[in-house]
Amino acid sequence: AVLARYNQVLDVSRDDLQALLEQMKWQAYQRKLAGIRCADIMSRDLVTVTHSTPLEQAWTLLRERRIKALPVVDADFRVLGIVTLADFMRAAELQGRGYQGMHTRLRKLLGAIGVSGQPPVVGQIMTRQVRVASEQRYLVDLVPLFGGTGHHHIPIIADDGRLTGIITQSDMVAALFESPKPPN
Repeated sequence: AVLARYNQVLDVSRDDLQALLEQMKWQAYQRKLAGIRCADIMSRDLVTVTHSTPLEQAWTLLRERRIKALPVVDADFRVLGIVTLADFMRAAELQGRGYQGMHTRLRKLLGAIGVSGQPPVVGQIMTRQVRVASEQRYLVDLVPLFGGTGHHHIPIIADDGRLTGIITQSDMVAALFESPKPPN
C-alpha cells in the first residue's frame, strides 16, 4: 500500500525488499522497547522450588498457580535450573505418545519411589542449563531469545546473582502493546 502511494517505480528485488522489511521491523521493536529494562516489566511474584522439592509438590504448584515454569533456586536464591511442564512430560515419557494414558504415566512418575526410598524430586528432571538476564538488561535484547530459540521463560537476576523476577513471552507481548513511547 505504501509503495502504491509512492507513485514511482522502484527497482528492488523481492529478497532485498524482504531484508529491508525485516530491518524495519527490528528497528520498530528497538524503538518501541527503547529504554525498557527487564526490571520494568518482570513478574516479581515468584513461585520457586528447590532441588529437593518433591515432584508432586512442584506439579501441584504449576497446576494451582496456572504457570508453566518454576525456577529452581538454592538457599541463597541463586538459579540452579528450571522445571517446566515440558520437563514433566519428558520425564513421564509423554512426548510423541499423544494423550492416551497420559494421566496414568504422570501419576506413576509423581507417585514413584526412587532408589533411596524417597519420592522423586525436582533435581532429577529439571533443566540445568538456564538462560538468565540481568535486571538492567534492555528488553529488546530478549526478543531473539523468545522468538528464535524456543525460550518461554527467562529468570531475571540482580547484580549479586540472586533471582528477582521472571519474564515470560506474555510479559514481552504486553510490553509491546502497553509500553510508554520513548522520549523524542
